[in-house]
Amino acid sequence: MPDLVRPRRALLSVSDKSGLIDLAKELHRLGVELISTGGTARALADAGLPVTPVERVTGFPEMMDGRVKTLHPLIHGGLLGMRDNPEHVRAMNQHAIAPIDLLCVNLYPFAQTIARPGCTRHDAIENIDIGGPAMVRSAAKNHQDVAVLTSPEQYAGIITELRARDGCTSLATRQRLCAEAFSHTARYDAAISAYLLRELADTAAAGGTPRPAAPDVDPLPLRFEVAMPIAQSLRYGENPHQRAAVYARQGSVTPSVVGARQLHGKELSYNNIADASAALELAWALSERTKFERPAAAVIKHANPCGAAIAGTLSRAVDRAIAGDPVAAFGGIIACSHELNEATAMRLAGKDTFLEVVLAPSITPEALEVLKARSANVRLLEVGPLRGRVPERLMFRSIPGGVLVQDRDLLPPAGEKWTHAAGPSLGESLASIADLELLEIMGRAVASNAVVLGARDEDSFRLIGVGVGQVDRVTSCRLCVEKARQFSRGLLDAGAAVAFSDAFFPFDDGPKVLVDAGVRAIVHPGGSKRDADTFALCNERGVTCLITGTRRFRH
Repeated sequence: MPDLVRPRRALLSVSDKSGLIDLAKELHRLGVELISTGGTARALADAGLPVTPVERVTGFPEMMDGRVKTLHPLIHGGLLGMRDNPEHVRAMNQHAIAPIDLLCVNLYPFAQTIARPGCTRHDAIENIDIGGPAMVRSAAKNHQDVAVLTSPEQYAGIITELRARDGCTSLATRQRLCAEAFSHTARYDAAISAYLLRELADTAAAGGTPRPAAPDVDPLPLRFEVAMPIAQSLRYGENPHQRAAVYARQGSVTPSVVGARQLHGKELSYNNIADASAALELAWALSERTKFERPAAAVIKHANPCGAAIAGTLSRAVDRAIAGDPVAAFGGIIACSHELNEATAMRLAGKDTFLEVVLAPSITPEALEVLKARSANVRLLEVGPLRGRVPERLMFRSIPGGVLVQDRDLLPPAGEKWTHAAGPSLGESLASIADLELLEIMGRAVASNAVVLGARDEDSFRLIGVGVGQVDRVTSCRLCVEKARQFSRGLLDAGAAVAFSDAFFPFDDGPKVLVDAGVRAIVHPGGSKRDADTFALCNERGVTCLITGTRRFRH
């Protein structure tokens, strides 16, 4: 296998023409013949470079709207033919196949296309590249003889090498480019697969195709393959001795901190990104429930909400979210559902408030200056518009030896379907179905066993107590009451508090803790053998009890 290979012929066919002319000029200077297709050939010709159209090589014109142009033995034979294999050389000579020593291809922009608002299925399908990946794979397979470029970011490196090695590429470089090429096509195919699976799921959800129930026809993919480019290397993971990085899912249209624009502050850490993602997901879900008519804010600390609120203004939502547990919020991460304005920034810049990360769809220049003046280190992130975005339907978790995959818990609260099991009707209590639905959204964001308290506070509804991650439910009840007494005793004593549990109460000891604290309504999935004990307690104490029928575990 040769170390140094001097390219004599190069095929260039790119959708992203960044850096193309500089690369082509260097190849031409070295005496490399340039072959090209369509728009790339025109760009080279317009730059005054001699170029051979691919149809002159194959003897066939581009056809079928450009679907067929490079799928030809004279192209793939030139890429795949092994120069040190006598039989390959004989076949190439017999069929007039000239070697192609360098391939520069980047693929149709499928991920960018499906991310555009209003993208149709036709747009998506027509941006599935066929000839490009086929050539990339051919060239990469024959990397002993062929260098393959798949990104403008690689051009500078190959130009430097050609100049340093008298117009040759090294085997080490071709091997590296080969690995990058196969990673590139794997990511590309993964983005297409994810789009088509999401399309199937959307069709089923809309009633177009019933979701199959039999295990042997489950719509989850038979193979779950993840191919994502690295988006950011991180200093370390959850702890300094752990390595970490962020990888980007191609074609994702979900609200995300991946790719967010950082306007200010220190470098983001692994824990910052994980908590910021959880905060954004909760703030988005709360405001989306009102079709973004009311802004929401969520404060996350160590992967769990310690405050969340929805109100008439964003500054009010932020203030009430922090008020839920100002001790826990100190050093936490807050996400906003709407543009962060100056009034909200002034609240966040208060002397008793310290946050590691603040994120919002956008941040006004005035708000940015306020927050920058407050802290040199606070990370300020713009994540782009949330309205109209859709969450990813599948989630996965790495475990030793494999990956767990499941549908994301996107089932919306359905208060109109809840069963009134005990106590007075909602009309006689201080709660409303809309508020309890918001509390369910807050509660499903908390690690199990989860019991949370919420209350209406003037124009806001907010989280006032969180019992998180306990191994028994009664302790979760005690913890959320303790938090509510610490920071929201007035709402608790006024009988404004309502409770949500992510699963049934196995005994009535947990509900008794809540009722004794002054909770006026309890919402839980039901299903315990001892549900009747909880119902009896609520009837006796005049507390509304509603059954959702939907468990909300989060592990």
